[in-house]
Amino acid sequence: MEDKLLLSLLQKNARMKITDLAAALEETKDNVIDRLTELEKEKVICGYHTIVNWDLTHAEIVTALIQINANPEREYGYDRIASRIYKFDEVDTMYLLSGSFEFVAIVKGKTMQEVARFVASKLACLDGVTGTSTFFVLKQYKNNGVVLIEDEDGSNDRLVVTP
Repeated sequence: MEDKLLLSLLQKNARMKITDLAAALEETKDNVIDRLTELEKEKVICGYHTIVNWDLTHAEIVTALIQINANPEREYGYDRIASRIYKFDEVDTMYLLSGSFEFVAIVKGKTMQEVARFVASKLACLDGVTGTSTFFVLKQYKNNGVVLIEDEDGSNDRLVVTP
């Protein structure tokens, strides 16, 4: 069984039925279930998520991207400072990057003030953090490959390209 194809199918639709996965992979249901169990134990599959367009709900959610500058620690590099940051409940996602800053964290809160308080009182004052820059998300167009808005002409179709 090709893990790459299995993972790709699940990433596109985590609710895909085992029977459909087995058919697409030309495997038995039991083999697919066994492989999924192994991939979950190995932490290759870390969860099954739903993409929600919060703009269409009445939920109060603010998302911010925070650039974080930090100094690496001897023997640990950036891992220990990253661990202190990503353990905060407010941090949804975090990456180590190349470029002019070390990390970007995606932070969620109920209000801009709540996110600002988090940055000022918890994040910016951590040992090793040398600076932050906060960008609030104003509108979300696409999330994990899923387009969340209708194009101006009422469709999400891409232009046809022919040779």
